[in-house]
Amino acid sequence: MAQNVRVIPATLNRATQAPIASMSKRKVAGYARVSTDQEEQQTSYEAQVDYYTNFIKGREDWEFVSVYTDEGISATSTKHREGFQQMVEDALAGRIDLIVTKSVSRFARNTVDSLTTIRKLKEHGTEVFFEKENIWTFDSKGELLLTIMSSLAQEESRSISENVRWGQRKKFSDGRYSLNYKHFLGYDKGEDGRLVVNQEQAAIVRRIFADFLAGHTPFQIAKSLTAEGIPTPAGKKKWSYTTVRRVLSNETYMGDKLLQKTYSIDFLSKDRLKNHGEVPQFYVEQDHDAIISPPTFRRVQDELERRKGCHATGRSIFSGKIYCGECGQIYGSKVWHSNDPYRKVVWQCNAKYDGEKKCSTPTITEEEIKRGFERMLRQMDKEEQIANLREIYADVMDYGDLEQEKEKLEGERDAVGEKYRQEIEKNARVAQNQDEYKKREAELAEEYNRVDAEAKAVEAEIQKRQSCGRRIEGLIAALEEAREDFTESLWGSMVEKVTVFEDGLVFTLTSGEEVKV
Repeated sequence: MAQNVRVIPATLNRATQAPIASMSKRKVAGYARVSTDQEEQQTSYEAQVDYYTNFIKGREDWEFVSVYTDEGISATSTKHREGFQQMVEDALAGRIDLIVTKSVSRFARNTVDSLTTIRKLKEHGTEVFFEKENIWTFDSKGELLLTIMSSLAQEESRSISENVRWGQRKKFSDGRYSLNYKHFLGYDKGEDGRLVVNQEQAAIVRRIFADFLAGHTPFQIAKSLTAEGIPTPAGKKKWSYTTVRRVLSNETYMGDKLLQKTYSIDFLSKDRLKNHGEVPQFYVEQDHDAIISPPTFRRVQDELERRKGCHATGRSIFSGKIYCGECGQIYGSKVWHSNDPYRKVVWQCNAKYDGEKKCSTPTITEEEIKRGFERMLRQMDKEEQIANLREIYADVMDYGDLEQEKEKLEGERDAVGEKYRQEIEKNARVAQNQDEYKKREAELAEEYNRVDAEAKAVEAEIQKRQSCGRRIEGLIAALEEAREDFTESLWGSMVEKVTVFEDGLVFTLTSGEEVKV
């Protein structure tokens, strides 16, 4: 007998498990997104919302759920798109059967994100319709088309990112940049788009720099500004160590601008890292009016560097500056009689009771330190001291021979580097003995590293001398204005450290000179 095959039609939708002949309406949502929050994009955004609302409601077999939206958000990642995430969450909860959106690029420009989300929605019975490409994800060809279109969208995003990056670097190379004035202390945006000093805020900036040079730590400065109710650059009530530290190290305040301090790792994650030389930087000198003079700013940078290697991070101007003359350890502050009227703060060697033998150096009060400082000022011949410092300054800053040596070494380094490059190119073009080539390459690399190390050592010596010269300049200025009374600014400008002995104090000045009282 001949076989008789009868087809039994499917009655359920494979994805939704709903009866195919069912007359129930599909629950439909729209998704709209624009990638920037500029005014011209706002019209596009509102038009998308209005269009999908009417589009969905115009179908009798569809039930309108909502139009989910994201404004001013990039599509390269779905991580920060709250509207998108809420839509997916509602779909997985069974509240949406179909999502309608303009195009694959509106949905996601990251291929992995796009396919992962589509498959997750498909498993839970939610279809996505991309209107521009006419792709229905439940269609047999849907995923293939979606993969191709998502890859194209991702490549488009990469291309746009590269163009934006090139544009930014061109802008930087021309000395042009933008600044977040709402979170920047001391400057406003002028009519020509350039920085204009905000005198009220500039007074706060000058105070921060002056307090730091007087010996105050960023922690102390932050605490003082908070107590006085002065708002931070971001308008907050509480200052932090980090905020003060950023003000102190920002070259903008001396009229210059360093551009491209950070860079984006890739166009998908948008994560940014501090630029340590991975991409070019651009330094614009004398770009705008300075709030802090360049010599003062550089003195602050020297002091910040100096304090890295000591304990000058405490809450007093004396922190990190008092040392034991017997064991060399730093002095720390101790509170005696903390809960009675005889309370006082003393400074004592931190290692006084360490080991079998305790240090014989005495504890000392802040008043005794101040009186010792005043005695040092009285016994010092200021005119002679200033004359000596000027001689030292002239000697320290006479480094023309070092500049010539540096230039010579850099020339040698460049020449060796060029030979190295030529060897590599020659080896790529001409067949030669590879053992001999590797030997020449190793010799050139060794020579390059040697000359480079010498050039860097000379550069370090020049910078050391410049730093020393700035300290001497600061000390000369302090001595010229000095009276015989203790002031915090004079203390911060003059004293590198104080060493405590049984019979007195030795003040080491910022010039390196020692004075015993």
